[in-house]
Amino acid sequence: MPKMKTKSSAKKRFKVTANGRIKAGQAGKRHGMIKRSNKQIRNQRGSMILAEGDERLVKIHMPYAR
Repeated sequence: MPKMKTKSSAKKRFKVTANGRIKAGQAGKRHGMIKRSNKQIRNQRGSMILAEGDERLVKIHMPYAR
C-alpha cells in the first residue's frame, strides 16, 4: 500500500498540540491594520486553537499528524 500524502499547504499553516488539537495563526492581520480597532489588533495576537468542525477538515489533509 503506498504512503498517504500530506497537503503541503496544511503542514505549513497548522501544528498539532500534544492533546491532538490543531493550532493555527490568527486570520486577518496581514494588511489594513490602520482601519482595525486597537482592541481587535490586541485580541488577534498569537495563535488560536481551531474549533472541532474545522479541526476535522484539517486532519483529513494531515494523515500522519495524530
